[in-house]
Amino acid sequence: MSPRPSRPRRTAASGASAPEITSASPCPCGLRATYGDCCGRLHAGTADAVHCEELMRSRYAAFVVRDAAYLLRTWHPDTRPPVVDFDPAMRWVGLDILDTTGGSAFHPTGTVTFRAHYTHDGSPGSLHEQSSFVRHEGLWVYSAGVFVD
Repeated sequence: MSPRPSRPRRTAASGASAPEITSASPCPCGLRATYGDCCGRLHAGTADAVHCEELMRSRYAAFVVRDAAYLLRTWHPDTRPPVVDFDPAMRWVGLDILDTTGGSAFHPTGTVTFRAHYTHDGSPGSLHEQSSFVRHEGLWVYSAGVFVD
């Protein structure tokens, strides 16, 4: 998931607070698991994404919990920005996976088309994107995204 450049942003260090999510909380990615058993283990570095949809879900959850280090670590070095800024007025509230192509243990590339729901200053909205993923040094990484609408 790529942040929209038109939104004003502040880094988490400059005042944006993440929602309170513990390892026992439902995982923000939408799967029926706790954060600790799902995306939290990827964020902590104790597991790696097996397929590109798992990486997509974990990156969405990283936006929810404002884990810039994980987002940068899972971004291809050729397209990675120097920092990830979070808009303090943005709250990610749901993820719909619409389509996946490739991206398994047997593929070098994959795509995930998704709709991520948010509120910005209390107003609802959504981001519809097709994200591209590649293997880099044996691990799935986010390469680029195209906004669908």
